[in-house]
Amino acid sequence: MSPDHQEGLKDGLSTEELIEAELIDAEEDLAPSPPVAAARVRLRAHPLLVLLGIVLASLNMRAALAGVSPVLGDISDSFGLTSTTGSLVTTIPLVFMGVASPLAPRLARRWGTEAVLFGALVLLAGGIALRIAPPVVALFAGCAVVGTGIALLNVLMPGLIKRDFPERAAGMTALYSTAMILGATASAAAAVPLEHALGGWRGSLVSWALLAAVAALVWLPQVLLARRGTGHGQAAAVPAHPGQDAAGPNLTRSRLAWQVTLFMGSQSLIAYVTIAWMPTLLTDHGMNRSTAGLVFAFSTLVQMAGSFVVPTLAGRMRGQRALATAVSSLMAAGIAGLLAAPVAGAWLWAALLGVGQGGALGLALTMMVLRSGDAHTAARLSGMAQTWGYLLAAVGPLLLGAVHQATGGWTVPLVLLLCVCAGLVLLGLGAGREGRIDAPGARR
Repeated sequence: MSPDHQEGLKDGLSTEELIEAELIDAEEDLAPSPPVAAARVRLRAHPLLVLLGIVLASLNMRAALAGVSPVLGDISDSFGLTSTTGSLVTTIPLVFMGVASPLAPRLARRWGTEAVLFGALVLLAGGIALRIAPPVVALFAGCAVVGTGIALLNVLMPGLIKRDFPERAAGMTALYSTAMILGATASAAAAVPLEHALGGWRGSLVSWALLAAVAALVWLPQVLLARRGTGHGQAAAVPAHPGQDAAGPNLTRSRLAWQVTLFMGSQSLIAYVTIAWMPTLLTDHGMNRSTAGLVFAFSTLVQMAGSFVVPTLAGRMRGQRALATAVSSLMAAGIAGLLAAPVAGAWLWAALLGVGQGGALGLALTMMVLRSGDAHTAARLSGMAQTWGYLLAAVGPLLLGAVHQATGGWTVPLVLLLCVCAGLVLLGLGAGREGRIDAPGARR
């Protein structure tokens, strides 16, 4: 961030400034090699190819996860899995999303962002296909591959948008976010109809490998162009400031950094528990599977409202504690509704959960920027929050699946989620307080 930009944090950011700042670049401290830099200039002369690649990649970033939930019961029945074991289908991708996130900048430095994104999409297509193989070990191995592919996309996509569309960052971010949510919505809504049309849950799941394969094909020309002229074994990028100490503040010793990280992880835990179990909860209370899938898809779709409005408000406020309380309360209200009248008010509870989840995610991303004094710290905080946040989120589906199996109902799991919402409020009161991690007197 420039000094003027840092000063602007005190007075609030415009919507476009905030959205651009949220595009945390994993390659912030790297400079492309001359052949790669020249190739990227040629690619920018034909932006439609890059634009199409971004849209197709974004559609894939949640589709492979959202399409599992409506057919999770059939997957478990097919392999004879308990609720606890079945929850691994959504838990394993989250673990690998956390573990693989730190690898993305290193791979991009060696091979270039374009090549790593292409590889991520190939991994995603392969992982989706592997999940439908007959042995149960293939199901879980495929989940790990899917999580790894999504992790690479999560980390590298924002920086690529910031790099290739610097003057249209706000519009491109809106397009990227919308495509990601639409991919998840379409996958959730179509899961049961595709299952009926394609002869079972395997046909429903594997159909999304085609979308990932098409996206990979669109990225292939960009990979070839970006690597043209690069010698064998030559890295795609080098440190932008050789010899300069870019360590920055010690995030693991910063209480504020951990509050932001745990806020990110806790809201992700609620979101992925919803992804894993919401349709099952509704069908257990008598709703038919197609309708349950549509309710879940609707909850995913309305996340767009929260993800746009909340960051816009956050950038204009000195502190974000009230917003953290508001989004946590929305999610708590939706969960309480599922506890009291799961079927009768399903669409309302889905709306409350969706808006709250979209707002919480947008707020978490915004706080990474507002609590950091420069782009380097923001990128490091983003890496920390994604790594530990997804590992924390992975606990949710597994734990609630085990509790559901042990208690034979959904009352105790939902009460536990309400406790997470209460914890999210407390974390938001800390992470949303005005200040920066590297500022004098900052809480450490």
